[in-house]
Amino acid sequence: MWLLPFLMLVDSAQVSGKFVVPVTQTESLAVETAGQGEPLVLIPGLFGSAFGFRKLVPLLVQAGYRTIVIEPLGIGSSARPAKANYSLTAQADRIAAVLDTLNVRDAVLVAHSMGGAEAFRLAYRRPDLVRGLVSIEGGPTESAITPEFKRALRLAPWIKLLGGMKLIRRKIRSLLLQSSGDSSWVTDEVVDGYTAGASRNLNGTLRAYLAMASSREPERLAPHLAEIRCPVRLPAGGVPHQGGVGAAERALLERTLRSFTLDSVPGAGHFIYEEQPAAVAAAVERLHVARTPPRPRRAP
Repeated sequence: MWLLPFLMLVDSAQVSGKFVVPVTQTESLAVETAGQGEPLVLIPGLFGSAFGFRKLVPLLVQAGYRTIVIEPLGIGSSARPAKANYSLTAQADRIAAVLDTLNVRDAVLVAHSMGGAEAFRLAYRRPDLVRGLVSIEGGPTESAITPEFKRALRLAPWIKLLGGMKLIRRKIRSLLLQSSGDSSWVTDEVVDGYTAGASRNLNGTLRAYLAMASSREPERLAPHLAEIRCPVRLPAGGVPHQGGVGAAERALLERTLRSFTLDSVPGAGHFIYEEQPAAVAAAVERLHVARTPPRPRRAP
């Protein structure tokens, strides 16, 4: 069931399921919630969606969290307006607006890949919203799209002629396989799940990707990393794979963040939440332990 205007009046702790939160007249973000307890916000990456967290969410709910998946503009089931600011900073501000609408504060963030770059920006721009961050294979990226993806987007006007959704499914399957340490999770059903948003609105998806590629950030992220007060953990796949966080970005995080831990996940690639969801849940628990102050000792 999709719920709309009355969300402005409702505490998200009382809402479960799928709904859309309007941010502006032309921009709305798809949200999916489950469970009860401490709020935990999940942010998918460029090719992700709420579907990608289908294995992780039950583990987090079982651990006592209220999960809130927020799909950024142009991702998953969220809107794909042609004339919008798709910068990482603008995406972070939209996520903040959704959390404000849902009356969520002091949440744990779990973000993947490009979603991590948005989460870092959210953490320093709105510290009241973020209690801790688990950035899965997501570093302090300064641009929404890599140079390689920009070059690939030159084919965007020809995608329909070259096969449309069949071509996109083949490319996404190849990406998932090449980016995984254990690729057994990549099935036809999974590829359908990862391409569902694009299949519903191929033209809008391509326009959104092109807008992301041309977006400009209002300010660099690196000078603001020291302002992030919450603990940060970075689960990284231990198997060589495409994507991920480079050595320079890891060094930057270690040098600038007040509390940073690298969690290497042996046998995993870029999609750790698919390959080893329990490893991500464990990182969330270690984050919880790290930010929980020790109990005062009783006087003898």
